[in-house]
Parts: sequence; structure tokens; C-alpha cells
Amino acid sequence: MKTGIDQGNYVSRYGWEQGLERMRRHGYDTLDFQLFIDTDNELFRVDAPAFFKTLEGYARLCRKHDVEIFQVHGPWRWPPVDFTPEDRAERFEKMAKSIEGCAALGCGNYVIHPIMPFGDNANPDPEAFYRMNFEFMNRLVDVAERFDVTVCLENMPMTALTLSAPQQIFDFVKDVDREKLKICFDTGHVAVFGLQPGEELRKIEPGYVKVLHVHDNDGHRDLHWLPYFGVVDWKDFSRALVETGFDGSVSLETGVPARIPEEVREPMELALAVIVREIAGLSC
Repeated sequence: MKTGIDQGNYVSRYGWEQGLERMRRHGYDTLDFQLFIDTDNELFRVDAPAFFKTLEGYARLCRKHDVEIFQVHGPWRWPPVDFTPEDRAERFEKMAKSIEGCAALGCGNYVIHPIMPFGDNANPDPEAFYRMNFEFMNRLVDVAERFDVTVCLENMPMTALTLSAPQQIFDFVKDVDREKLKICFDTGHVAVFGLQPGEELRKIEPGYVKVLHVHDNDGHRDLHWLPYFGVVDWKDFSRALVETGFDGSVSLETGVPARIPEEVREPMELALAVIVREIAGLSC
């Protein structure tokens, strides 16, 4: 297993060169690339040559610092805007472009959320909700197959939705039944349902979980706390990773707050890197 962290906690904070050097020095192997999340990002406005040139620059920097881009997060708009066909077409276009960008970065795992046509806290028509996601994801996998990229559908913390909890995501992925559609397993989102990530991970057949988002919370809200600051049983989750044969990257979607003074921030970053290696079952 490897360990990783999302882009915001090193690269966005310290810049690409210093951030990659620092995260590698702290022991991380992989990066969660997140520049495609914001659909207002300049990457969605530039022409194709500039798009690929920019991404190759990022990929080159990662290779220089021996950091693997293990997952790329696709567009996520808040609040969700997926109700009309025009909304979904606009989102699909940007997702398709970022899948091609994922391949250009040399990454095979592309993380997305379910579409939410009725918003994040209502589901008045579960059949339509399921049908729209089924159609959308099949079309997206068609694109992903052309670039040898796996779409990883993430379990969500929205308790009102019927495609959100880990078992619902697993059942949906099995129903779609496409080789290039797998799962991003988010520990914090599991905890919002009052469930334990280790127990839920064991319910998913081996081979379906391709990437992880690792963080903690109070069992009610999606807070992205550091491990051991909330309700998650991390020792059990670590055992579940071994039992289910997960061999990817234990990737954090949390980090030491930027407001922490620099003189204590780096020791805290190093301590967090030790914790995630322990969760991954790696020697420290």
C-alpha cells in the first residue's frame, strides 16, 4: 500500500515545487489532483494545446519529485445543479474533458460524485434519480474507456439521497456492470450515516474499491477532521484494508490547518504522515 494526500494541503498551500518536495519528504507517495473540481478553473477555458501543455507541466513536476498522481477528482458544483438536460450536458462536457486530462496526467483513476437533479437534500422521485444517474454514468464510462481511465463513484454524506451510502453505491456500480466503473470509498461520508468504515468496506466485494478518501468527523456532519479526532474506528478500518486486499493508496482528504503557525505546523504534518502510514499498515 501507499499513502497520499489531497492537493490542497501541500501543493495549493506551498506551491507545486515546494509542496511536492515537502509532501515527499514527509513520506507521502501519491497526490490527489483536484484542479478540475472547480468548473470555473482556467483549464476549462483554454484551447487544447494550452490544456495539455499545462497538464504535462504538472505531471513533469510530480515525476521530478517522485510523486504519483493516483487519483483525479472531477467537477463538483455546490450547490448541485443537475436538474435540466442542459445542466447535465454542461457537466458532462466538463467531465469528459477532465477525463482526457486525467489520462494526460498519467493517472488511471477519476473520482466523481453522483449527479443530484433534485439537490443534495431531497429525492422526491427515486426512480428518476436512479435512471438519470444510470444513463449519465454509462455515457461517462464510454468516454473513460477510450482513455483507459476508471471512473470511481464516491459514496456521499447526503442521507436524504438513495445513491449516497456505501452499500447503495456498491449496488449501483454492480448494476451498471462496466469494467471501468468502480468505487471511491470515503470514510468520513460513511461515518455521517452512523456507520463504521471498516464494517462497510468489508461488505464491498474485493476489487471494486479503487481509491480512498480518508478523514474523520463527529458522526453527523461532513467535517473532514484528522483521523482519531472523531468517531471512526481506525484500527478496525486498517484491519479491513488488509482483509479486503486493498492495495492502492490510503489518501487523506484532510490536513493540518493552514492557520497553525509554521514553527509547529511541520511537526504536526509529520505526525499526520505517521498516522496515515499506521492506518495503511506500513512501518514508520
